[in-house]
Amino acid sequence: MDNAYQLLLTDIKTAIREERNRAIRQLNRSLISIYWEIGRLIVERQAQHGWGKGIVEQLSKDLRHDFPTESSFSARNLWFMRQFFEMYAPFPNLKQLVSEIPWGQHILIMQRAKSHGERTYYLQATADMAWSRDVLLNQIKAQAYERHQLEPKQTNFKQALPEHFAEQANEVIKSRYSLEFLGVNEPMLELELERQLLGKLKDFLLELGYGVSFVGNQYPLKLSDKTYHVDLLFFHRRLRCLVAIDLKIGAFKPEFAGKMNFHLELLDEQVRLPEENPSIGIILCAEKDHLEVEYALRTSNKPMGVAEYQISQFLPEELSGQLPSPDDLKQQLRPDDPNDENDL
Repeated sequence: MDNAYQLLLTDIKTAIREERNRAIRQLNRSLISIYWEIGRLIVERQAQHGWGKGIVEQLSKDLRHDFPTESSFSARNLWFMRQFFEMYAPFPNLKQLVSEIPWGQHILIMQRAKSHGERTYYLQATADMAWSRDVLLNQIKAQAYERHQLEPKQTNFKQALPEHFAEQANEVIKSRYSLEFLGVNEPMLELELERQLLGKLKDFLLELGYGVSFVGNQYPLKLSDKTYHVDLLFFHRRLRCLVAIDLKIGAFKPEFAGKMNFHLELLDEQVRLPEENPSIGIILCAEKDHLEVEYALRTSNKPMGVAEYQISQFLPEELSGQLPSPDDLKQQLRPDDPNDENDL
């Protein structure tokens, strides 16, 4: 009785939430549609009658008088509607995508994006990952588009995953992750970096992308009488798979791929559920040599990618050349232990 009732309650709540989400999406489509139409009418009538900027001020005054409960008809917002139509009308293939994005995010993209390619990127990412306005702003400030364009993603997804799943997985991984929210400007050990990320887990989840849930840190995996640990373990709801992250404070080394391959094998065998997709791994390091990564991933049969992280935009000038490197710190503060599983 109790289990059956709980299942009934869960199904009803799910149905309610899904219907509410459908209603919200439909309302947004209607709102974007009318804003598009207003922008079109302003653009076409200005061209037809030779009207100047004053027509927008007059329209705002009259619309607010006739629709006093509406807050959308300020002159500023009408100018955005005009810009909105002019910006996307030449690209009919974007019309469906444009209708899925909330107006607040549209305004931000119009204000911040400098090119059609950049606008398209943020439109698609906002639709795919349900970015709120704040998340979108943070992604723009972190130059997500520039990183996407200039830094190729390095994964072996094409060779290690079915084609349809490889494409989905490739969309959610980044070539570089911004960890500037940590507010640090100095090298640190891997455990300290992990501790810092856990302290600001919400910010890290936002950087990882929509649909990521935290499972645990130093997640234990047993084999015979030994225990191995995944630095950070997540579950990606859209991909329906576990995501293992290994943190590395120095440059990428080929042996990191072997260790990740081993962890993914254990995760798939011991933790992954039958209905879930294969687990994927992300090796997050301070820097990487692209050719070295390419060769290292060729020999790995488990799906993984290698990405860099960026803690700060710059190192304070007074510290330049004075701080030890991450590898120096690691050598001095954590001597090599032949029994340490990190040496796998």
